[in-house]
Amino acid sequence: MDDKAPAAAHGPPDDPAALSRASHALWLATLSLMTAYMHNAAPAHRYLLAWRIARNFSTLCEQECFDGNTRARFSRLAARWRRKADALSPTAPRRRGLLERLLH
Repeated sequence: MDDKAPAAAHGPPDDPAALSRASHALWLATLSLMTAYMHNAAPAHRYLLAWRIARNFSTLCEQECFDGNTRARFSRLAARWRRKADALSPTAPRRRGLLERLLH
């Protein structure tokens, strides 16, 4: 088996066009994850999805194929999704609901 075939098919690892295509594919995948987040009510699944979305946005904000404004937006979105993931974390302090506060 030829180990050089995948590199030849996708270009060298530092090929700007290949990196741009990969970054745009990651952006599309992140949009899909955001859709999955909205359609999933299970807190554990939402936590994992939010964590992954935040990580993807963190990666995207470092990609030079996007302009500065887009990268700044990705950075803000990464922070927002990190906060969502932190709020859904199984180790996050649980907020008491109204009924709990009234009864205790």
